Amino acid sequence: MSSDDRLNELRGQVDVINMQLLDLLNQRARVVSEIGKIQAATGGGFYDPAREAQMLQALEMANNGPFSNDAIKSIYKEIFRASMALEENQAKAKLKVQRRSEVERTVITMPDGVTTLGSGDFKIIAGPCAIESFEQMDETAAALAQRGVKFLRGMAYKPRTSPYEFQGLGEEGLKIARNVADKYGQFIVSEIMDKSQLQMMYDYVDVFWVGARNMQNAYLLKALGQQNKPVILKHSFGATMEEFLYAAEYIVASGNPNVMLIERGIRTFEKWTRASLDIGAVAALKLETHLPIIIDISHSAGRRDIAIPMAKAAKAVGVEGMMVEVHPNPPVAMSDSKQQLYIDQFHALMDALGQ
Repeated sequence: MSSDDRLNELRGQVDVINMQLLDLLNQRARVVSEIGKIQAATGGGFYDPAREAQMLQALEMANNGPFSNDAIKSIYKEIFRASMALEENQAKAKLKVQRRSEVERTVITMPDGVTTLGSGDFKIIAGPCAIESFEQMDETAAALAQRGVKFLRGMAYKPRTSPYEFQGLGEEGLKIARNVADKYGQFIVSEIMDKSQLQMMYDYVDVFWVGARNMQNAYLLKALGQQNKPVILKHSFGATMEEFLYAAEYIVASGNPNVMLIERGIRTFEKWTRASLDIGAVAALKLETHLPIIIDISHSAGRRDIAIPMAKAAKAVGVEGMMVEVHPNPPVAMSDSKQQLYIDQFHALMDALGQ
């Protein structure tokens, strides 16, 4: 047999072995998939480091070469990663918040039967960072109503980095917000800090808001999923978009489909803005979920002088709305004074957006 014939024969053997390996790998994947279904049903995780270590040890002991043990471990670790990715993709496909078609969308209808979020028009959620007085809320709400804004934001509870800074007016602030919103036909959007506040806040608030600090508070998310008012879930500045969707799933899977997602930027090394707003990630998020998405231009920028370009970017990326902070006199605001718009600046922003 010539060298060329022998070479072709050996290559033919390699081709056959490749097909056998492919078949065995797919058989293994199907078995792993069944294991994943059992683990999901019992609440277990996909990754089992002890089991992986046992398999690698058994392979090392059975290895007779010519591959080294390091090479065998490297190959099988890639197989393990691919298997885990398969299980995660199967689990992800079952998420209620996951988009399954281009036209699928969640539309949230407010109690008036007319106001909606997610129906295709660009909605504005605006108001002061924190509720400070009736006069402050009344002046702001009047300006918002002038521009047709139906969602009035106002924090009654302010989680601050320092425990000695203004922490909000609590229930008294909610009473003020409710009176003002009723006066101008608006809906109150306010942050809930803990599930113990749910019963007290229920009669004051139209839309519950989960802040970035609480994005992964599973107990709060489940509690909000067991009531019927809409929930705005804010992206934590240190969380991936995948983690963001899983947090939303806690609410939806608990029974409440009326969830909106707010992007407020992530923490990076940049200092010119309060957070880095990743427009590309927002665009990708829209492909992944049917839930309405809103961009918070105030907390992402941390400054009012770039509010208009930020707002234009938010509208251009195709999200369902925008949140912006507005105050009658920002320099004397009890919190976040640098990012709140003066009322005339808010009107200029609305003009720029054509709202």
